Amino acid sequence: PDVDRSNLEATTALVQAQQREVLLREMQHRVKNNFQLILASIAIQKRRLESPEAHRALEHVANRVNAISLAHDQLAPSQDLRTVDVAGYLRALCASLQTQVEIATIELAADELELSIERAVPLGLILNEAAMNSVKHAFGAEGGRIVVKLESGIGYGEARLTVADNGRGIQNPRPGGSGQKLIQALARQMGGNVQQESSAAGTTITLIFPVIA
Repeated sequence: PDVDRSNLEATTALVQAQQREVLLREMQHRVKNNFQLILASIAIQKRRLESPEAHRALEHVANRVNAISLAHDQLAPSQDLRTVDVAGYLRALCASLQTQVEIATIELAADELELSIERAVPLGLILNEAAMNSVKHAFGAEGGRIVVKLESGIGYGEARLTVADNGRGIQNPRPGGSGQKLIQALARQMGGNVQQESSAAGTTITLIFPVIA
């Protein structure tokens, strides 16, 4: 009887895992379609406008939407279907950014880490914002390099994300710039602290955040 009960429990657990997997894939497919509709709408609006500033603004919005979409692609089939493989997410995000960037090489080193979707999305948006700021402001025609690192064993229950470029530094810093405001707001949302250091050797943005809220 004990053997039969163990077999039944194992079979039930397997069926439940398979059901969660199917549910996750169906949810990801629906969510992906929704994000693609949003991105298509942005692209249509961009074609209707001639202003370079409007084009840049819409491209920035599209980058952010894409960053959120990629987080949902990395959801793991856990009990609540809300856990993201962060290393996989950042790899996908950096690969996506690299396809849009010609003047910089993006490199990534990431420890294995899992976060809830609510915490992974702001992390990805911070990376997206920091990398695009480097692309826009750090490099001349010669280009450069952006190095992204995710370290999970910092302090007690904390992790660290750094985005560093080897560009020319921030020539005319604007503390009230929209990019910096967004990064600060996202860091607060994660319960983290973000710092920026800039010199002629480049700019580094460092985010330290608790792994568990």
